[in-house]
Amino acid sequence: MAAESVPDIRPLMAGFPTGVTVITALTPDGVPWGMTCTSLCSVALDPPTVLVCLRCGSPTLDAVLASGGYAVNLLHDGARSTAELFASGTPDRFDRVTWRADANARGPHLVESAHTIADCEVNDPHTVGDHCVVFARVRAVRQLRIQKPLLYGMRRYGDWAESGEDSNLLYDFIS
Repeated sequence: MAAESVPDIRPLMAGFPTGVTVITALTPDGVPWGMTCTSLCSVALDPPTVLVCLRCGSPTLDAVLASGGYAVNLLHDGARSTAELFASGTPDRFDRVTWRADANARGPHLVESAHTIADCEVNDPHTVGDHCVVFARVRAVRQLRIQKPLLYGMRRYGDWAESGEDSNLLYDFIS
């Protein structure tokens, strides 16, 4: 019996533009971890539940599971450098951004890079292949500013086009 061919889904997902988040968590001893993530999904309104998909073995996933929660930092269109920083392997990421750990927060809030932040409590993680799907209940949402979201698709960052600019263009990708 021949081995089944595994399709490369990267072209499929590259053609699906999405918002950019940085998922953050604090270890039980207070060490911050975070990573850029485009796999955020709303699951339910009641109870308010979201999911993120994090790579198995990542320090951020370890911190999320150890702390029992995470923060979703929705990045605004001026935060491309933050998205790139948290997608890199740079060890001192939190030394390079402004962040705050509120008393009830499960993860650091990236207060200059995010337009909206949600604090989430893990309730049901599932390993699927090389990632962990982390379902979590949203405990608080805080909108910091009204600003266009940072988008990612076609392996590029982009921003939301203003209405009326071009009715056929929903977003502009920045090289």
